[in-house]
Amino acid sequence: MGEDVIYVDENNNQVPAPRGAQTSTMSYPPTQMRGEKAEFLDKIKPDAIVETIRHRLMGEDLVNGKWVSIPALKDRALTSVGAWDIANLMLGASSQNVSLSKLNDMEIRNRALSIATTAQKMALKNWKEYGIKGVDQFYFINEVVFTNTFITLKQNEGGGLRKLVGEISSESKVITSNEQPQRRGLLRLKMR
Repeated sequence: MGEDVIYVDENNNQVPAPRGAQTSTMSYPPTQMRGEKAEFLDKIKPDAIVETIRHRLMGEDLVNGKWVSIPALKDRALTSVGAWDIANLMLGASSQNVSLSKLNDMEIRNRALSIATTAQKMALKNWKEYGIKGVDQFYFINEVVFTNTFITLKQNEGGGLRKLVGEISSESKVITSNEQPQRRGLLRLKMR
């Protein structure tokens, strides 16, 4: 049994068939522009925490949707250059591409340690430019960088997120008409 083809505009209002359109009773499911997988991938944003960490390193807090400098943290805050460099270093591991990778435990540990070590070297070399005033800030930077990088990479262990995305089923929605077409003709007239 064939299905009726219904043409609709962008507001889902029925419109007449375009000129030259075939009136075949065969119909095909519409191609989805955005499926469940694409929507799920849009929600994976490991880089969002890096932006939050950058502001926090500068002694800022999010108040009513706007980053505001906290005066009490002035002496502990990094400069914008220091916070920027540390955040950029973490972005290498905190990206959507890395989230979909397949890593093992040793790769994760080595990568997190390497990034944290690089953060320490950068902080030591640029301590004045970064606004570092005490040894405790070196430890703080190390802990923040290592923890964020390690946890972000741990989500990828064994391809965790990649597997999850692969398991999401996409479905097509097809609108069909259940009405039987009215048959007119000699046979129909004789039966009445």
